[in-house]
Amino acid sequence: MQAIKSWLESIEFHYDTIQEASGDASFRRYFRLIFGEQSFILMDASKQKEALKPHIDISMRLEKVGVNVPRILKQDIAKGYLIIEDFGQYHLFDILKYQDRETQLLSYKKAIDVIVRMQRADTFGLPPYDKDFLLFEMDLMQEWYLEKYLKRALDSVEKNQLKDVLMWIADETLTQPQDIFVHRDFHSRNIMVEQNGRLGVIDFQDARCGAITYDLVSLLKDCYIELEEDVQRELALYFRDQKGLKVDNERFLYWFDMMSLQRHIKILGIFARLALRDGKDGYLDDIPLTLRYIQQTAKKYPQTQGLLDILA
Repeated sequence: MQAIKSWLESIEFHYDTIQEASGDASFRRYFRLIFGEQSFILMDASKQKEALKPHIDISMRLEKVGVNVPRILKQDIAKGYLIIEDFGQYHLFDILKYQDRETQLLSYKKAIDVIVRMQRADTFGLPPYDKDFLLFEMDLMQEWYLEKYLKRALDSVEKNQLKDVLMWIADETLTQPQDIFVHRDFHSRNIMVEQNGRLGVIDFQDARCGAITYDLVSLLKDCYIELEEDVQRELALYFRDQKGLKVDNERFLYWFDMMSLQRHIKILGIFARLALRDGKDGYLDDIPLTLRYIQQTAKKYPQTQGLLDILA
C-alpha cells in the first residue's frame, strides 16, 4: 500500500480515502480512490505488469465500437499502475439475484447486445483461439482437477479416451464461425451496472479472436449463477437473430454446446489451480455448477460419453 501512496503523491493525484475495491482470479488488485463526491479505481498490476499494455490496447479497440469500458485517466506501465473510471460497486451478478424472470431476460438481452457490439472490434494482432490453444486449455482439467485436486491418476486407456474426446470437442468447436473478437471472461461478475442502468465491461485484457459463441457461453452458462436450460436456449437464439446468422436452431445450439464443453472443461482445471496454487479456495465452491454444465451437455452426444465416465 505504501508504494501505491507514494506513486499517487508523485503524480499529485489527490484523494481523501483509499479503499480496497476487489481482487480477481489474477494477481491484480483494485482500490477505490475517493475525493469528495468523486471516485476512481486504481488497478495495481505491479505483480503482473505485462497485463497493462494488453489492457490499454483492448480498451481502445472496444471504445472504438461503442462498448462502455472504463476510461483510462492515468497510467504508469513501468510501475504497473492505472487509474481508471469507476463504474460503481454493482455487478450484473448483484442485480440478477433480485430480479424476476422477465426482468432477468431483459438484463441478459442488454448484455447480449453488448456482445454483438464487442464482436465488431478489430481483431488484428490478437492471438487466435486455434486448435492447439483449445486443447491446451482443456488439458488443465486433467492436470489440476483430476490429478492434483481429486488425486485421481488416469490409466493409459482413460488417458487415450480423454484425449480422443477433447480432440473431438476442439474439432467441432472450430466448425462454427471463427476470427471473432472474444472477451474470454464475459460473465456476470465482469459486467458492471452503472446508476443509469448502462452496462460497463471490465477484465478484458486477455481477449483473443475465436469462436462466435464463446462470450455467449460465458454469459448464459455463467459459473456463478445458473439459468434454466429453456431460458439459455431462448437467449442463445436471441443472440443468433441479433447477429443475423442464417443457421437453423439445431445447428446454432450445437455450436453453443461444443463451446460450452470446451470452456467448462477448462474452467474445472482453472478453479482447481486457483485453489491449489494460488490459495484462492473460494473458487472450489463454483466447481459443482461447472461440473453440472459439463454433464448436462456431454450426455447429449455419444462422442462425449467417455468424458462422463471419467468425471463420474
